[in-house]
Amino acid sequence: MTKQELIEKRANLWKGMNAFLEAQKKDDVLSPEDDAKYKEMETRFDSLTNEIKRMERMEAIEAELNKPQNAPIVNKPMVANEDEKQGRASKNYKKSFWNAMRSKAIRPEVADALQIGTDSEGGYLVPDEYENTLVEALEEENIFRKIAHVINTSSGDRKIPVVASKGSASWVDEEGTITDSDDAFNQVSIGAYKLGTLIKVSNELLNDSAFNLEAYISKEFARRIGTKEEDAFFNGNGTGKPTGIFNATGGAQVGVTTASATAITADEIIDLFYSLKAPYRKKAVWVLNDSTVKAIRKLKDKNDNYLWQPALTAGTPDTILGRPVYTSSYVPSIAAGAKTIAFGDFSYYWIADRQGRIFKKLSELYAATDQTGFVATQRVDGKLVLPEAIKVLQQKAGSTSGTGSN
Repeated sequence: MTKQELIEKRANLWKGMNAFLEAQKKDDVLSPEDDAKYKEMETRFDSLTNEIKRMERMEAIEAELNKPQNAPIVNKPMVANEDEKQGRASKNYKKSFWNAMRSKAIRPEVADALQIGTDSEGGYLVPDEYENTLVEALEEENIFRKIAHVINTSSGDRKIPVVASKGSASWVDEEGTITDSDDAFNQVSIGAYKLGTLIKVSNELLNDSAFNLEAYISKEFARRIGTKEEDAFFNGNGTGKPTGIFNATGGAQVGVTTASATAITADEIIDLFYSLKAPYRKKAVWVLNDSTVKAIRKLKDKNDNYLWQPALTAGTPDTILGRPVYTSSYVPSIAAGAKTIAFGDFSYYWIADRQGRIFKKLSELYAATDQTGFVATQRVDGKLVLPEAIKVLQQKAGSTSGTGSN
């Protein structure tokens, strides 16, 4: 079955679930037998959702593997390429870098070529082309990078001017004085925090010419670094890591506090939608946990329309009130006092990548197990530069009962 067929099957099942609810619900409560049947339908729905996501991941991996390994020859024979890239973007640097990663002893000509990217801590800056590959891999593992604004910095803190208060116009009498009303600016400082991982490879694989070391390290780097990044972008406290949108200081503003510690109503989601100013709603997205999505599927607005709607075509996200929905396991689940839903324009969350991800080879440390270690590090920071651009829904503190429906 194709992915589009699965999407259509999922959409039809959703319609069937809604029709079942309308037909069986009496006094707003399902009988135990009908509740069990509906839960079976929900389980099938979740299975289809997971299968669609799995197929999308496989398509992304296959597309990456099918990329050409070598660039086509575009220059005329015997004509020098005047646009030959220099530094870490050069072919010589790339070749020398991966030779150094594979070889037990670095030859003098390789070491000489790597002087361009030698790091003060004994490692080497990855080639420019490979750094782009790492960033692409991170985006596959980290939904936050897809919806946030990513910038590159070379060194030091970067000051971002942010409008703290907006100027205004005023009515003026003929030949009257125009009132001075300028915008006031604050500054948000973005630095860089170090994030690293240790990757070990057996020497048998390392010496095997068929083993794609570049692809392996890229995949592992993205999986390990990407999950730590995403956790920090949501929940980081700004101490030794980025400041997350759910952090009390420097995070997003609370738009709605629920009446229940354990449930969310349709009115509260609608209130969260309108707590965000209209200019930000144009590009706003919802971000929440999968378990929260499941909890709010049955919610309807005043016109009896379901707030949550499944995607009908491949490559498009589900929606709530017409805006895209993204899920992350790092968004807290429904619990007393937890911030469970974020809604806003995430382009106002800035991720600052310090240029130059670094690899350091450890040839002797794991010799007893016939392995070679690779320490991979990057420096990154993240901050919400305009708190009013994202609003969050927070559960009521303490334990209260709730039905979870409008």
